[in-house]
Amino acid sequence: MRAKLAVLAGAVCAIGAMAADQATLDAGKKAEQTGCVPCHSLRLVHSQRLSRAAWDRELTKMAGWGWTAKPEERAALLEYLMANFGDDKPVAPFEKSGDGRK
Repeated sequence: MRAKLAVLAGAVCAIGAMAADQATLDAGKKAEQTGCVPCHSLRLVHSQRLSRAAWDRELTKMAGWGWTAKPEERAALLEYLMANFGDDKPVAPFEKSGDGRK
């Protein structure tokens, strides 16, 4: 069932938009906070530069490990990740803390 939802969500994303609207991106950022941050640092997520297919596989993998999201939340997260951390985006340098430990 999850695999079918993943395929359906991927198809909707591929057909739906090459450039997501701001509401979708905002929903994706919210999904990142509720779905990614409990287990991963934003630094880990934001340092990735993956293709749509690779991000889709990552979301499917996370679903297999227990991440649950409604199809529209998953689709919004995929759009947000592509818009900000797709394989066509440069990696931004990370800010260091004042003491240089980060």
